[in-house]
Amino acid sequence: MALWRGSAYAGFLALAVGCVFLLEPQLPGSALRSLWSSLQLGPAPAPLGSGSPEGRLAAAWDALIVRPARRWRRVAVGVNACVDVVLSGVKLLQALGLNPGHGKDHSVLHSRNDLEETFIHFMGKGAAAERFFSDKETFHDIARIASEFPGAQHYVGGNAALIGQKLAANSDLKVLLCGPVGPKLHELLDDNVFVPPESLQEVDEFHLILEYQAGEEWGQLKAPHANRFIFSHDLSNGAMNMLEVFVSSLEEFQPDLVVLSGLHMMEGQSKELQRKRLLEVVTSISDIPTGIPVHLELASMTNRELMSSIVHQQVFPAVTSLGLNEQELLFLSQSASGPHSSLSSWNGVPDVGMVSDILFWILKEHGRSKSRASDLTRIHFHTLAYHILATVDGHWANQLAAVAAGARMAGTQACATETINASRVSLRAPREFMTSHSEAGSRIVVNPNKPVVEWHREGISFHFTPVLVCKDPIRTVGLGDAISAEGLFYSEVHPHY
Repeated sequence: MALWRGSAYAGFLALAVGCVFLLEPQLPGSALRSLWSSLQLGPAPAPLGSGSPEGRLAAAWDALIVRPARRWRRVAVGVNACVDVVLSGVKLLQALGLNPGHGKDHSVLHSRNDLEETFIHFMGKGAAAERFFSDKETFHDIARIASEFPGAQHYVGGNAALIGQKLAANSDLKVLLCGPVGPKLHELLDDNVFVPPESLQEVDEFHLILEYQAGEEWGQLKAPHANRFIFSHDLSNGAMNMLEVFVSSLEEFQPDLVVLSGLHMMEGQSKELQRKRLLEVVTSISDIPTGIPVHLELASMTNRELMSSIVHQQVFPAVTSLGLNEQELLFLSQSASGPHSSLSSWNGVPDVGMVSDILFWILKEHGRSKSRASDLTRIHFHTLAYHILATVDGHWANQLAAVAAGARMAGTQACATETINASRVSLRAPREFMTSHSEAGSRIVVNPNKPVVEWHREGISFHFTPVLVCKDPIRTVGLGDAISAEGLFYSEVHPHY
C-alpha cells in the first residue's frame, strides 16, 4: 500500500510539474529541471535547443533570416536560357548502347564515345561539369532520345532563366528575362517573368542534364556524391546573341539590379569571337546606368584562356557581384595565377582557409579600392557543405541573412521541401577550420546554435555558414542559381553605389 501511495504521490507531482510548465512557460528551464530531479523521476526533459545539430541549425537560420530594409523592386536577368531535359545519366548512356569504360575528360565533346568517357570521369569524382557537344546531328539525335525517354523531365534551364524564375517566385518583384526563349520555355516560365518580344524565337535550345545519385553504380564505377553532367549544342547562348537586346531593354524596364550569366557558353566559339564578344560584354555593361549593381553568375568552364580573359579584360571590374562554386573558384585561381593555383583539384570538402584566401585575392586584386576604379565588392561562394559571402566593407548590408538564406535554399530545394526537414539533411561542413593558409588565420569552431561565423581581413568581411545537405536529393540542377538568387534577394546594397 505504501508503495502504491508513493507512486501515486510521484504521479500527482509529475502532473503538477506538467501543469506548471503549461501555465508558466516562461519559468526558467533550470528551475523546472531542478523541481523534476527532486522528484527522482529519472532524467529531466531535454532543454530547448538540445535536438539534433541539423534541427538546431535550421531553427537558428530561421531566426537570423530577415528581409533587408531596402528591397529590390525590378530585376533584369540575362542572357542564357534554354529547356533542361533531366534524366538518369546511366540509363541514357545504356539506351545509347554505351558501356562503362575508362573515364577521360574531354573539354569539348565530338562523339558519343567522348560523352561516355567524360561522364564517367566526373561521375567517379561526384563532381558537376558542363560541356559543349560540337556535332550538331549527333547531339540532336541524342537530345531526341533523351527527351522521349520514360521519366525524362522538362524544366526551365540556363543560369539566367533559372535565376529569373527563382526571383519571380516573390510576387512583389518584377523580373525581366532576356535570352533565347522558344515556345516550350515560354510555357514553363512563371507568369511574373516578362520576356521582351525580341527575345522570343521559334525553336528551343535544349540542354541535357544527366543526373546520378550518391552510391549509384555503373560497371566498376560508384558515385561518391549525387550530382549531374550537362551538355548541349547551343549556338544562340554560345554567341550570347541576346546581349544587345538585353541591354537595350534595360532603359524601358528601369531595373534596380541586373543579373548577367552565360559567359561560359562561349567556350564552343573561336578565340577571335570570344575576344570580340568579351569586349562587347564590357561595353554593354558599361552602358548600364551608374548606381545599378550588376551580378555575374559564373558556371563550369575548361578554357583557361577564356577564364583569364574574363578576369583581366575588364569584366570583373565592370561587375559589382560574383556568384561561383568550388570548381569555378579554383579554375579562376589557376587561370590567373592566384593563391593555391598549384592545387589540381579539391580533395573532398574544399578547405575553408584556402577558399577564403582565393576570395580575398579576387577582391584585393580586382575589387574596389581607393587606388582602383572597380565596381566589384561582393562574392557569393557556394559548395555542397558550406557557403561564404565575402564583401568589401561599406558597400553591402544584411550579409548574415543573405548567406543563411542561400544555404537554407540549398537544403530545401535539393530535398524539394518547403522548409528544412532535419531528418532528411546532414551537417557535413567542417566543425572547425582555419580562416586562412596564406597568413596567420584564426581557428573557428562551428556552433549549430550560431550558424553564421564572421571574420575580417584588411577591409573585407567574410560570412560563413554550413549547408544542411539533402541525404537523398530530388533534384540538383539549378541549385547554384537558386542559391545565388536567394542570396541576392536578401542582400542590400548601400545607396552610394
